Amino acid sequence: MENQIKTSMIQHLEELRKRIIITLVVFTLFLVLTFIYVQDIYNVIVKDLPFKLALLGPSDIILVYLMIATVVAIAATIPVAAHQTWLFIHPALTAKERKVTSAYIPALFILFILGISFGYFILFPIVLNFLMSLSNGMFTTFFTTEKYFRFMLHMTLPFGFLFEMPVVILFLTSLGIINPYRLQKIRKYSYFILIVISILITPPDFLSDILVTIPLLLLYESSVSLSKFVYNRHQREKESKKYESV
Repeated sequence: MENQIKTSMIQHLEELRKRIIITLVVFTLFLVLTFIYVQDIYNVIVKDLPFKLALLGPSDIILVYLMIATVVAIAATIPVAAHQTWLFIHPALTAKERKVTSAYIPALFILFILGISFGYFILFPIVLNFLMSLSNGMFTTFFTTEKYFRFMLHMTLPFGFLFEMPVVILFLTSLGIINPYRLQKIRKYSYFILIVISILITPPDFLSDILVTIPLLLLYESSVSLSKFVYNRHQREKESKKYESV
């Protein structure tokens, strides 16, 4: 019996290793492919800037190119990573659970793109314009390429992952791991964690913290509402099956 448990554990670890390797290989391929066209992507991002970006060293532009290529590669790899995760856990799922989990794979990718778009097109310009307005003509605007893109990534990339919160909560609710009432009980702790996250990922100014915190709290509340909808539907299905069996 003990040998069977060890054998099963080894098989699971080998399967997990296989899925991780496949995901990393796909990420590397996307990274290389993106790096080939990264200069075109860079030109699209900076073409409408009202100021010139400066370089402080010859390696800065390579670092910026690597940042851009990494973000694009992560976005492209998310569906593959989600599919590999599904392949790893699906033997332990029922047929219904397999159908439910497979539906979340495209949603992960879509919400990641929506999160980055929200950060880039809405939040980033507001925060950047606000910070620039603080100079009030007293300072000469001088942005280095590396600092500008690092700042932009801090305002965009985290939202790609945070916008996936509703899908993750829906997924866990569908599997019966969590329920909306438990989420409501831990609301104040969740709020505290989200506020800390917003402070950590934004520049040290009050406006940025507020502009990031509010969407995160709204995401949490929408996740609770969606979880309640899924949970109540499952409860109704259980009740109907119970009456049918009677």
